[in-house]
Amino acid sequence: MTKHYLNYVNGEWKDSDESIEIFNPATGESLGTVPAMSHEDVDEVYAAAKKAFPAWRALSYVERAKYLEKVADILYRDAEEIGSTLSKEIAKGLKSAVGEVTRTAEIVDYTAKVGVTLNGEVMEGGDFDPASKNKIAIVRHEPVGLVLAISPFNYPINLAGSKIAPALMGGNVVAFKPPTQGSISGLLLAKAFAESGLPAGVFNTITGRGRVIGDYIVEHPAVNFINFTGSTAVGKNIGKLAGMRPIMLELGGKDAAIVLEDADLDLAAKNIIAGAFGYSGQRCTAVKRVLVMDSVADELVAKIMDGVKGLKIGMPETSADITPLINTRAADYVQGLIEDAADKGAEAKTDFKREGNLIYPMVFDKVTTDMRLAWEEPFGPVLPIIRVHSVDEAIEIANKSEYGLQSSVFTRNVQRAFGIAEKLEVGTVHINNKTQRGPDNFPFLGVKGSGAGVQGVKYSIMAMTKVKSTVLNIQED
Repeated sequence: MTKHYLNYVNGEWKDSDESIEIFNPATGESLGTVPAMSHEDVDEVYAAAKKAFPAWRALSYVERAKYLEKVADILYRDAEEIGSTLSKEIAKGLKSAVGEVTRTAEIVDYTAKVGVTLNGEVMEGGDFDPASKNKIAIVRHEPVGLVLAISPFNYPINLAGSKIAPALMGGNVVAFKPPTQGSISGLLLAKAFAESGLPAGVFNTITGRGRVIGDYIVEHPAVNFINFTGSTAVGKNIGKLAGMRPIMLELGGKDAAIVLEDADLDLAAKNIIAGAFGYSGQRCTAVKRVLVMDSVADELVAKIMDGVKGLKIGMPETSADITPLINTRAADYVQGLIEDAADKGAEAKTDFKREGNLIYPMVFDKVTTDMRLAWEEPFGPVLPIIRVHSVDEAIEIANKSEYGLQSSVFTRNVQRAFGIAEKLEVGTVHINNKTQRGPDNFPFLGVKGSGAGVQGVKYSIMAMTKVKSTVLNIQED
């Protein structure tokens, strides 16, 4: 009999009337069940959080940091156990899954260290206007209140911790909604927060069916801030439901790797392969298209193909690079993009092979802009290579995307790379490296359809607080 997991609500582990069964995407085996919360259950979570908020916000940064340090210690201790479950639940290579838990511990620990350094400031009016020399402003950062943190299936622990820890450090209370496929892992993460001794109601979890509670948890008036990672379509809906409330959205991407004539092609090929095929391409920051100068395209494609041959394909427990996709719908979508590119004349450098939800890595050369693969985000192990004749053409194609998450530029001319970076409509440009998230002290953001707001530990804490200025008027003798 599979295990039934419970939600953490107001300091207790609680069940709901209905449940959802979670299956291993790679094998189909049942991994357990989680509660399917109702609207009434959600109301209970939010009421508990609101009740806990005044006492939690009254604590100092140092006091809050002590709880986060305990959470980090627990995650380090339990990384192998949690990672093993995570690997099975989302078909991620075991080594990468354990690494995700460890990285989450690092983020939580770093948040505690950064948080205690965030002080307010005192400003003197005379610095701007001599007539205001008697005015002094005391500027402080106050918590926004209840933060709803929603993580995605591909990093259900890491992209939860990067939301939860900064929210708590800023003095907020949290309701955490893990993805359905990732709920068990999310509840194991919750155990670490529970064991840390956080006061009841400060941290709570919500599991349930999106069609039942998805809109309800977002539009609920108790929520003060929504921090979401997922698809652009869902993110746009959250934006509509949020109204005037602040949001942080990390959405889709169509990250381009631009390869110039003078690039180190060995370096470029290595990074493109790692960026495109890590976790089967199921990453918002994956390299999802290559824009290469025609003069070096043949050589680059040959080097990419040499590297692709070395990718390990198999089951998550073998720490394979390419594992089954998260579900059949995702695999069908990727196959549709592959078939469209083939039908329209793209040159397949690998044979199409699919076993259930496992799609073997595909590389297409001579992809053109009339193909879906040039624009749509596959979230799977397929890499389109688009040949261009100039830097201007590469920039134009890169910027035509509805997305604007990241790009890479490969060239030995760093000054030229900076010039290109200035013209790219993305949140981050990597020079001579693959597109990727982190380090977590760096800002992380997307523009256009790729998101709203700036993440990164310090930036996330600041985003989930609000500035209050108290002005003191000093009376002269």
